[in-house]
Amino acid sequence: MSEAATRATILRLLSHMRDGKEVREYLNRFSKLDQSRFAVVKVGGAVIRDDLDGLAAALTFLQTVGLSPIVVHGGGPQLDEALSQAGIESKKVNNLRVTPREAIPVIREALGKANIAIVDAIRDQGGRAACIPTGVFGARLLDEDVYGRVGEMSGVSLDLVDAAVRGEEIPVLACLGETGAGELVNINADHAVAALVETLQPYKVIFLTETGGLLDADGTIISALNLASDRDWLASAEWISGGMRLKIDQIQALLETLPLTSSVAITSPEGLSQELFTHAGAGTLVRRGERIIHETQHDKIDWDRLEALIEASFGKAPVKGYRDQLALDRLIVTEHYRAAAVVGRIDEVLYLDKFAVMEDARGEGLARAVWHQLVDYAPRLYWRSKTLNPINQFYFSQCDGAVRKGDWTVFWRGEDDISRMPGLADHIAALPETLVAVP
Repeated sequence: MSEAATRATILRLLSHMRDGKEVREYLNRFSKLDQSRFAVVKVGGAVIRDDLDGLAAALTFLQTVGLSPIVVHGGGPQLDEALSQAGIESKKVNNLRVTPREAIPVIREALGKANIAIVDAIRDQGGRAACIPTGVFGARLLDEDVYGRVGEMSGVSLDLVDAAVRGEEIPVLACLGETGAGELVNINADHAVAALVETLQPYKVIFLTETGGLLDADGTIISALNLASDRDWLASAEWISGGMRLKIDQIQALLETLPLTSSVAITSPEGLSQELFTHAGAGTLVRRGERIIHETQHDKIDWDRLEALIEASFGKAPVKGYRDQLALDRLIVTEHYRAAAVVGRIDEVLYLDKFAVMEDARGEGLARAVWHQLVDYAPRLYWRSKTLNPINQFYFSQCDGAVRKGDWTVFWRGEDDISRMPGLADHIAALPETLVAVP
């Protein structure tokens, strides 16, 4: 990777955090994985066309820090242009590109050029990559009368992929299938990714797109989806398009073939490092996840587990009598007590007393899922954090305002009466400590 590109990527990454703790935490976690199963990265043809240098810089940065993603690319725009120039009509049936026999050489050449372009761009950045246009995806003809030379997945061979990883090269795979007779067929990129993911069982599945994530009704990126708790909300949301519903269904099907620790991220090349190495992320993180429970009754909360979560998250224990002193409004907690928002009340104002996440749950999207439900429930919210707390970078990105009060920074969002901010900020900063050092 060139010195300028490395510097730009690192500066972008570090600009989103207060110190390097988050990066070290994620690097340590990722470096322990079998690198052939670290991440499958799906790249759309539009990204190759419009942001090839950014894509290469992001992938080379991962290689620079010792991580080896496996890249699978499509080539929709490239195929449309190549087929048009060859005088072959681009037509789709059931979201599959109809592929007459004469289109196969055109598709092979177009995808081959896209494959080489990615590899050359990585090498230009100082990285190492291997062209693997064929030899991975086994296929059988779907229905030649309807689709032409279109295949459905019949198997995945990892020999070329493993050889590239052993040689410390990023494998770059094109979506071309081969039948048992050795004939090339066109295969859908999403189907190829699904088969590869089911075979590899990667920790991360990453879709690099121009939008950088799934967008809500206002065009804002949805930071996290926990399908165990958000599926009903997604099903009833009128603003979700048919294409987005299809993408969510595809992601859910992917996740159902993977361990609970795996996740799907949708981001842009520019946001890839931030998405992987920071708690706040830079895209949409989707997990099968855990159910998120809203509990308002004091006696239905497992206080021992909650206090153990708080201690594990903060490295300090709740003060004696914490559970009885708390003016509880509600607890928003994952079903296995691995992430929680403890919401109290100060007069008529909702106050976030604790936002706690187990270390082994960080990066899984549980924190983002709980935060998403918290701000949906409490659009007007106050909270405080020690001024030197590294998580404040995330809090600053989520608040409408903040003020430093001694050792504390008081945050708020959704406040429509500015006259009460000074008094509330003073009151919140003066609240007694609720955590003590563990003996």
